[in-house]
Amino acid sequence: MKTYFSTLFSLLLLFMLLACSSDDDNFNPIDTGSMPVDPTDPNPTSNLCENGIAAGIYPCSGFDLVSRISLSTMGGGRGNDSWGWTDPNNGKEYALVGLDNGTAFIDISAPDTPVYLGKLPTATVSSQWRDVKVYQNHAFIVSEAVNHGMQVFDLTRLRNVTNPPETFNADFHFTDFGSAHNIVINEDSGFAYAVGTSRAGVYQGGPVFINIQDPKNPIAAGGFLSTGDRAYSHDAQVINYQGPDTNYTGKEILIGSNEIEVVIADITDKNNPVTISTIKYSDVGYTHQGWFTEDMKYFILGDETDEQGIGFNTRTIIFDFTDLDTPKFHMNYTGPTPAIDHNGYVKGNLFYLANYRAGIRVIDISDIGNKNIREVGFFDTYPTSDSASFNGAWNVYPYFESGNIVISDIEKGFLLIRPSTP
Repeated sequence: MKTYFSTLFSLLLLFMLLACSSDDDNFNPIDTGSMPVDPTDPNPTSNLCENGIAAGIYPCSGFDLVSRISLSTMGGGRGNDSWGWTDPNNGKEYALVGLDNGTAFIDISAPDTPVYLGKLPTATVSSQWRDVKVYQNHAFIVSEAVNHGMQVFDLTRLRNVTNPPETFNADFHFTDFGSAHNIVINEDSGFAYAVGTSRAGVYQGGPVFINIQDPKNPIAAGGFLSTGDRAYSHDAQVINYQGPDTNYTGKEILIGSNEIEVVIADITDKNNPVTISTIKYSDVGYTHQGWFTEDMKYFILGDETDEQGIGFNTRTIIFDFTDLDTPKFHMNYTGPTPAIDHNGYVKGNLFYLANYRAGIRVIDISDIGNKNIREVGFFDTYPTSDSASFNGAWNVYPYFESGNIVISDIEKGFLLIRPSTP
């Protein structure tokens, strides 16, 4: 009997050791691309994407892992949104990563060895939803945490961190609204738009306008109540329009992802915003988030629950917005996995999609007019499954001049990737 239990204990111990060795959460929270590979190791791992795998666990194509910082290092329980800031004085790049209990700031100017500088704690309580955008060297942060409002943080303070990590305080706390799902900023006009605010408010969850031209002194500037079928905006993009519809050249145009439809509005006159048009599509689940192509001819939309509710592979819906008064359905793009699509952004001829359990997917849209779209690369941060569940990559930020791309992951926190060198 003693031998039996001794053998059983040994087997259990072996199983636990094997499980720990394959669990990514037990890896060093900061992995550097410059770490040497031991040539005598029969099973070496590399952050380079080699034979379809990076760092020994991440399926990949065309993108290498640069570095990563775990949630535990940042003192968070869940990751969510992310954005980026480049210091205009010296070109140093910083990642801004949303956590359930605050916003983390990471110096990625030496991308192989990023430095976690510290965190701005949540304004009230924790929430799995937090969103951050940047304007004039300031971060603007909202959350669905009760009574959170909008935090304003002067990012130039990051230049002077000498003993990281620090716990920061906000430079201003705007409380004209309580919770918000997301924040949108039009850097050309100097206005922020809190979306997904209370449905019981004056604008029923539609965008709340905030003048942030003086970043530390934001001013309430009204809001927008859509005349479409749904006022609540889950997310939006706002631009000074320079697209093909000359009737709206120079106007400030809002494209709202409003749960069951897309709303196009002229919000140039903050005292009199006007709905231009709305458009729906088939098999609607939850109209979540979208982004213009750079020529403003097409709008690329993600529906967050259609894959899970209906059962097809990742679907991206593309509209022809050549005429803003009469938008048209253009095409569907179907991805290679069943994973749910979340946030997507356009940079040049590429669409960078946070695809939850399928990680980041990079899609060539150079021939979108001819309905010819194809995936050209990916980095899968959730290697065990590509199913339609809410895990993995929440957001991506592809706009750094260096070409490095931030991924904020619900379970893994911060990852930095870059295109593989041919």
